[in-house]
Amino acid sequence: MAMLIDVLSGLFIALGVISLLIGSLGLVRLPDLFSRTHAVGMMDTAGVGFIILGLIVHEGLTLISFKLALVGIFLFFTSPISTHAVAQGAFRGGLRPVLYDPRDKDGSNQEGARKSDSDAP
Repeated sequence: MAMLIDVLSGLFIALGVISLLIGSLGLVRLPDLFSRTHAVGMMDTAGVGFIILGLIVHEGLTLISFKLALVGIFLFFTSPISTHAVAQGAFRGGLRPVLYDPRDKDGSNQEGARKSDSDAP
């Protein structure tokens, strides 16, 4: 039984690490802030959730696992909220998402465009 618990906890922790690595790849590879925050926010929530779940399985039903569950619930709610706040602040600050255009062969639309003065309210 102890070996099964160790294998399950190791599997959950490995899934969490893989999710965090995929999120870091999205941070490097995606073109603008909005895409990057989406990738990192999704993978951060999943990765930390899997790691905490693996730690809970490894620990068993104790006070420590209850505290880990509380930390997981806290992160489950605060990570998407903070990601949304960063993206909303960037959008209100004038940064616009990069829109994919298959006709854009020279790659001129690689960075988010700033809102021009004529678009200001």
